[in-house]
Amino acid sequence: MNEIPSQTELLPNRPEAPMQSPDPSLERHRRRTGRLIGLAAVSGLALLVGVGAYGHAQREASADATLVAERDAVPVVRTMVLKAVDTPREIELPGSTQAFDTATLYARATGYIARRNVDIGSRVRAGAVLAVIAAPDLDQQLAQARAQLVQLQANVLQAQATAKVAHDNAWRTAQTARDGWTSQQQADVDRDTLTADTAALAVAQANVMAQQAQVNRLVELTGFEQVVAPFDGVITSRQIDVGSLVAANDNSGTPLFSIAHTDTLRVQIYVPQDDYFGMKDGDEAEVTVPELPGQIFRGRLARNANALQSDTRTVLAEVDVDNKDGALAPGVYTVVHLHEPRQYPVITIPSQAIIFDDKGLQAAVDDNGVLHLRRLNVAADNGATVEVRGGLHAGDQLILNPPIGATGGMRVTTTPEPVS
Repeated sequence: MNEIPSQTELLPNRPEAPMQSPDPSLERHRRRTGRLIGLAAVSGLALLVGVGAYGHAQREASADATLVAERDAVPVVRTMVLKAVDTPREIELPGSTQAFDTATLYARATGYIARRNVDIGSRVRAGAVLAVIAAPDLDQQLAQARAQLVQLQANVLQAQATAKVAHDNAWRTAQTARDGWTSQQQADVDRDTLTADTAALAVAQANVMAQQAQVNRLVELTGFEQVVAPFDGVITSRQIDVGSLVAANDNSGTPLFSIAHTDTLRVQIYVPQDDYFGMKDGDEAEVTVPELPGQIFRGRLARNANALQSDTRTVLAEVDVDNKDGALAPGVYTVVHLHEPRQYPVITIPSQAIIFDDKGLQAAVDDNGVLHLRRLNVAADNGATVEVRGGLHAGDQLILNPPIGATGGMRVTTTPEPVS
């Protein structure tokens, strides 16, 4: 069997290449190229650092110049001459309308509603019949009481007749006993009988009076079968209808109607403590409603509670407004305008002129180009304006646009035409 020759045997013999030594000039070229690249990188980095440092220095120089310019610049401000205000100030307070009189009518007779004459929104006059209650039990009680009264009145007549007979007998026996025709014992008996019959007559008369009072009470109760309006007004609620069962009970009586007198309305407001001392009853007031622009309802401050609520430091007051035309209704939100005399003059300044910082509320004034800061004692904040009671004086030049970081003593320049 023939053997397969190996791969090494099949390949022809090749001569081995001799080992070559590195070229010294090539190595020197490589090292020189590397040094040049490193120097270029270092030079570029140094250039970048230099450019950055130069830019930073330029920015610092510019910032320093800006700071110096800002420090040395004199801000331009607008000013206004302050004036003292002593005219009455207008106070606007939220209010709510209420009926001048309100009442809830309850049943005073037990029975069924036989007739109902009004509904909600009905305008009624005092004494008008609103509903009729059918109360047969009460009517029967009244009829029975009247019959008992007649019976007791008859008892009085009978007692009067008996007393008259006893009076005549006692008189006769007294005469005959004096003449000796009748015993003294009989005279005493007739006299005692007269006394008893007279007392019986008094009892009968008293029974009549008591029964008459009972009849009168039932007559009053039957009068409540007609439910009448206690005053002129409008029906604001109705809790019954024809056929409804109503009960007369002091604790759980059936409510029938609610009525409100709206010809005059009370507008209730809560006056803050700051405004209470300048307020007095009789002051004129104007009432407006947001939904009725242009309409002014005039009234007067009629009354106040004369006691401030400790939790809100406000006092309840009422303004009476004529409402005969029915333009307003109870429960309407309103704004009440009061003109209150000032207790002391104030200075009114715009809110934009106030400086608020850790020292509190301040304002800046101009005195011959020098800014001065004044601490404020604020009397009232009206939003766009503030009333100041202390810290400023009439004639001061108030700076309207105080510069940021304003300090006392800094120089300022005012505009040619001060803003008034």
